[in-house]
Amino acid sequence: MRTFIANNQVIPITNHLRPDGGRWTIREKLLLGLSWDQYRAQFLRNPVNWALCFVFAVGVPILLQRYLFGLGSITHASNDYPWGLFLGFGLFGMVPLSASGFLLGTTVEIFGRKDFVPIERLALLNGLLGYFFAVVYLEVDLGMPWRLYYPMFVSLGPAAVLFLVAWHVATYLSVQIAEVSSAYFEWTGWLKGKRFVRSITIGLTIAGIILSTLHQGALGALFNYAPAKVHPLWLSASFQWIHFFCSAIFAGLSMVIVAGALCKRHLAWRCDRRFLDNVDQCTLGLGKGCAYALITYLVIKVVGVAHDNEWAYLLTGWGRYFLLEMALAVVLPMCLFAYGVKHRRVGLVRWAALISVLGIVWNRLNTAMICFNWQLYREVPHWKEIWVTVTIFALYFVVYRFILYRLPILYQWQGEK
Repeated sequence: MRTFIANNQVIPITNHLRPDGGRWTIREKLLLGLSWDQYRAQFLRNPVNWALCFVFAVGVPILLQRYLFGLGSITHASNDYPWGLFLGFGLFGMVPLSASGFLLGTTVEIFGRKDFVPIERLALLNGLLGYFFAVVYLEVDLGMPWRLYYPMFVSLGPAAVLFLVAWHVATYLSVQIAEVSSAYFEWTGWLKGKRFVRSITIGLTIAGIILSTLHQGALGALFNYAPAKVHPLWLSASFQWIHFFCSAIFAGLSMVIVAGALCKRHLAWRCDRRFLDNVDQCTLGLGKGCAYALITYLVIKVVGVAHDNEWAYLLTGWGRYFLLEMALAVVLPMCLFAYGVKHRRVGLVRWAALISVLGIVWNRLNTAMICFNWQLYREVPHWKEIWVTVTIFALYFVVYRFILYRLPILYQWQGEK
């Protein structure tokens, strides 16, 4: 794209009007102002696209196999290990990384921190796509997507945590669609829709706070269904909900830091000066929030161990593994965040955010899979299960990139209020 932009001053598109006074059509906007031959050329020149095509070429047939022959044809799922990578990574991992939507929405719209406006829409989009693809992973695991509404409307279970999670995720996903829709309305030129969304922004933000806070904790409460199966160091019945909620705070903020760094490095052509000039300062502000959230999470984890009197487990092999997770996924990024923010080392804060993102995924895999049935055999995911997991994540990446290329997420749409 950089080559085409250097040779064509009318792109990237940032408003409705072409230089000749006409209006860009939707087709031209989708093609980023390029001709079809130019668009195909830039697609074929990008090595990332070839890697994605290889992933899809292998993954899509395996995904079809799952729906034609059942979950057992591509996984090692059993009554002993009902939750594999589709839920361990796709649901339990993606949801906390998507907490950025309600966190930045609250920061900007409720607390009035307008200095974070340049990355607010990026955080909202990250939250929307993260939740949407968490549902995709869930449907791949459950099958029969046409019955998605059954536990919510037909076979009700108001006393069940899963019923609570289903309703919260569905309603919060609707809230996030509404929040991000203002960027779509700007892109299409429908000002009435944009103004309507703007008029209900506070209500949407408050709804997001309530719904996200509840279901982040409810995901942790799910593990209280099987208190004897999860290792005691990863399950504290009295604190599990707050462990999941508190960890989602630094996970969501860290994900925005990582996404912002990638956009600045690889999508600078699509970013405007407002984003590029403020992303480093926003990164330091988010890093400070991550440091506070991490030390809070660490204290609560220690309180959980003390409350349940599980100190003896720390002397076992599982205890050493637990301490390794705490050291690498909590203490290390916490110290890096604190040092980086104090000394204004933006690069260090970004590395801390990457470690934090990987750490939260590690924690969720530990809780849902590795330390599940810790007194029995170890579940090793089938290679097809791993490939399908990567395939869906690759689709998440493609959709994320497609939207960032076009909608005013990293830049301001010109000529409209």
